[in-house]
Amino acid sequence: MKKKALIILFSLLFSVSSALPQGTRKAVAAGVVYSNDPELLSRQIDTFLQNSKRIPSAPENIIALIAPHAGYVYSGRIAASAYRLVQGKDYETVIVIGPSHYYRFEGCSIYLRGGYETPLGVAKVDESLALEFSKVSGFSYIPEADEPEHSVEVQVPFIQKTLPQAKIVPIVMGSQTKTTITTLANSLSKILPGKKVLIVASTDMSHYLAKKDANAIDNETISLIQSFKTELLLNKITRGENILCGGGPVVSTLLYAQKREKAKVQILDYSDSNPYGSQESQVVGYMAATVFSDIPAPEFVLTADEKQELLKLARSAINQFIKQNKIVDYKTQDPNFLTKKGAFVTLKKRGALRGCIGLIEPVYPLCQTVISAAVYAASRDPRFPPVSIEELDDLEIEISVLTPPKKIDSPRLIEVGKHGLIISKDEYQGVLLPQVPVENHWSRDTFLEQACLKAGLPGDAWKTGADIYIFEAIVFH
Repeated sequence: MKKKALIILFSLLFSVSSALPQGTRKAVAAGVVYSNDPELLSRQIDTFLQNSKRIPSAPENIIALIAPHAGYVYSGRIAASAYRLVQGKDYETVIVIGPSHYYRFEGCSIYLRGGYETPLGVAKVDESLALEFSKVSGFSYIPEADEPEHSVEVQVPFIQKTLPQAKIVPIVMGSQTKTTITTLANSLSKILPGKKVLIVASTDMSHYLAKKDANAIDNETISLIQSFKTELLLNKITRGENILCGGGPVVSTLLYAQKREKAKVQILDYSDSNPYGSQESQVVGYMAATVFSDIPAPEFVLTADEKQELLKLARSAINQFIKQNKIVDYKTQDPNFLTKKGAFVTLKKRGALRGCIGLIEPVYPLCQTVISAAVYAASRDPRFPPVSIEELDDLEIEISVLTPPKKIDSPRLIEVGKHGLIISKDEYQGVLLPQVPVENHWSRDTFLEQACLKAGLPGDAWKTGADIYIFEAIVFH
C-alpha cells in the first residue's frame, strides 16, 4: 500500500508540474551573453552569418546542429557557421537541448507552454510536440532549472533570424547520466520520425585550460563525435571529464541520429576564446557541426498540371498588380507549391526580354515565390519601365524553379544547358539561368565571363578569386 501511495503521489506531482502555465519566459542572458538592443542584435547575427566559415558542399538532409552557447563576441561566428546551413529551410520546430549550469537535478526540464522572449520577439513553443515529448520521456517542467539557464536561450535569436517560422521546444538537461541521455535519445526516436524538426545540441567544449592543452583535448573530442564513438563519449561525460559542458545533449543527439539511416557528422568550424581576449592560460573551446543523413533528397518534380497552374498564377499576379495595385490572394494545399523553393519569372514580349527577377534561395513557399517574382519582374526590373496595362496580353511568361545553389571549386564542373551560374565577390553578385547560354550559343568560358559582367565585375573575375555557384532549374512556359 505504501509503495502504491508513493506512485499515486508522484503521478499527482507530475500532473501538477505539467499543468503549470509557463507563459512567456523573459530573457535572462540579453545584455550579458548577447546584446539587449534589437537592432544591434539583428545586425550582429547578420554579420556573423555573412562572415561565418563556408564549406564547399553543404549537406541537404540535416538532422541536427551542434552549436556553442558562450557570449556572442566569443562564439557567435562559430555558431553562425551551423545556422547558415539551415537558413530558410522548412523546419516546423527546433528542439534545443542545453545543459543545466546553475541548478542540479535529475532528468530534463521541458518548457511546455508559452514562449521564449528575446530582444527579437517571442519564439513560440510547439506545445503539442512538447507535451508529446513529456508524455513519452516522463520529463516535465522544472522552473528552477529553466529560469536562470542561458544554454538554451542563446540559441533562440539565431533561430529567430534563420528559421523565423519555426516554433521551439526548449529542453534543459540536468545531471548527465547514462539513464537521462539514453531516455532523451529514445524519446526523440519515438516522436520525431515524419516530422519537420531540427535538433540543436547546445555545448561549449573544454573549459579554462591552457590553449595548447585545450586544443589537443578538443581535437580528440571532435574526432570521437565525427566517428560516432558514443559509448566512449558517454563514459568520459559521466566521469565528469572536461571535454563538453553539453556532452549529454550531444550524445543524445548522436544516439538518435544513429537510428536514422546513413547518419554522418560534418565539423564546420572550431576556435577557442583566446583570439577574442581571454588569457592563453585559460581558454574555452567552441565548435560547430551538423549531423545529417547521407541519403539523397527525393527529386523535386512538377506535373504538367502544376506547371500550368503556376503559369496561370504568375499571369494572374501580374494582371492584378498592374491593374489594381494589389497582390493576388492565393490559397493551396498542393505540397509542391508549399515547398520552399527559389524561382525566377522571365517576361518576354514578341520574343524580346521584358523583365526577369527571382529569388535564388529557398526562403518562401514556391507559390509565394512565383507571385513575388512575377510582380517584381513586371514592375521592378531596373532595366525596363514597368509593364503597362496595354502590354499585358502580349506578355510571354517563363518560370524557372531552382535547386539550392552549390559552391564549386572548379569551373570544369559547369555543364552548359544544365547549370545556372552565380558569380559572387564581396558585395557583387551576378546570376544567369541555365537557358541563357543555350539561347545565346555561349561556351562555358563565355558563360562565366557574362556572369561576371552581370555582377559588375571584370570578365575574368572567375579566375581571380570570385566564388562560383551552380544550380539546376525546372524551366517551363
